[in-house]
Amino acid sequence: MVTDKNRIDYIMAYEDGSIDDKGVLELFSHLIKNGMCWSLQGHYGRTASALIENDYVNRNGEINWCLINSKID
Repeated sequence: MVTDKNRIDYIMAYEDGSIDDKGVLELFSHLIKNGMCWSLQGHYGRTASALIENDYVNRNGEINWCLINSKID
């Protein structure tokens, strides 16, 4: 779970490719909830927008686990 205290660790793991898909969703959920994704470099805002457009995460930052789990099965 991403918190204010470990957010930088998640961002670093995301940027170096050492985070799994669940971690990516949790990171972007956190960044959407606190609005940071819109003030970081453009990639973060574009990725957040794509996750929202594809219904993986809603505009409030809530992860759509039902959709994600249905794609795994």
